[in-house]
Amino acid sequence: MPSKSKKNKKDSQLLIRIDKQTRDQFVQICEQQNTKAAKELRRFILSYIKRNQPQD
Repeated sequence: MPSKSKKNKKDSQLLIRIDKQTRDQFVQICEQQNTKAAKELRRFILSYIKRNQPQD
């Protein structure tokens, strides 16, 4: 049985450019909510895909 880490292997990156103040505010809020910025961005992307995927 594949381990969880292999099942959810992250093998690609997405580079975005935002201003430092926005990035710092986002990271600070994530820290206050005891989460990681990357985790929240992945959650947003998956949610966006789900909401906007064409219906068959």
